[in-house]
Amino acid sequence: MRILSGIQPTGRFHWGNYFGAIRQYIALQDGHEAYYFIANLHALTTVRDPLRLRRATLDAALDLLALGLDPDRATLFVQSDVPEVSELCWLLMTNAPMGLLERCVAYKEKKAKGLTADAGLFTYPVLMAADILAYDADLVPVGEDQVQHIEVCRDLARSFNHLYGDVFAMPRAQLMESSAKVPGTDGEKMSKSYDNTIEIFEEPASVRKKVMRITTDSRAMEEPKAPETDHLFQLYSLFADAPRREEMAALYRRGGFGYGTVKKELAAVAEEFFGDARARRRELEGDLERVEAILADGAARARRKAAQVLHRAQQACGVPVRSR
Repeated sequence: MRILSGIQPTGRFHWGNYFGAIRQYIALQDGHEAYYFIANLHALTTVRDPLRLRRATLDAALDLLALGLDPDRATLFVQSDVPEVSELCWLLMTNAPMGLLERCVAYKEKKAKGLTADAGLFTYPVLMAADILAYDADLVPVGEDQVQHIEVCRDLARSFNHLYGDVFAMPRAQLMESSAKVPGTDGEKMSKSYDNTIEIFEEPASVRKKVMRITTDSRAMEEPKAPETDHLFQLYSLFADAPRREEMAALYRRGGFGYGTVKKELAAVAEEFFGDARARRRELEGDLERVEAILADGAARARRKAAQVLHRAQQACGVPVRSR
């Protein structure tokens, strides 16, 4: 099976990114042919500062490698380093119905809020389809909010194949097991847009400060509490092993404790959980040439595959490139 997924460099990765996506990327390296890219072209719809985008792209590579993405088992690259995808995007765009794109949730939500929706946001699903189809991907791990875009990709591939023959493989969405909400510091879904995130590689003192500010209910210390419905316990459960989770759940049910106790435990177990990755990241930061070489090698591998698919599509629709 060939796996394909991308992640936007719109800011430093947080706990929600790790448990919602990155952890699955790492697990899927084994037993699959995996392609993972840093989606800097997609990020242009929201990030307009070139220095920030370049830095965020490098940070994304450092974070992914430090967290366990292995370039010997997966192809890691930057989206813009594979220009074949942008060429393929245009071929798909010429057959993309306006109505299909107008129904996409991200575009509709932005319009409903009265915000400016530019052509980049409107055609975002077509570029995403090109990202997927360029590598003959079989499975695309996504959260629930991205399933619609995979269906758009399949619609575009099906339409192109109907017109020009059997050009594109038909990908399938694989709903990520942790696509459920990872609570932020306010109890809502952890998201940069809500300003409620805790970054994976944030300094431990800053993490502890944010954890201590996590909102909780006003029940008295002596009252028993239900761990299953408490977002602080949900966060703790992401990091703690089974015995620790059971011990904490028992404490909740007994009562007689303050939430500050749980917050201190959460900060400690999170620091321990990411300790090895933090050390690997420091090592990678000291050898950026190695990181750039990994990305260049990944891009070369990705381009070889994307060039094959692009050539297939160009030949099919009558626009072959005679020289390159």
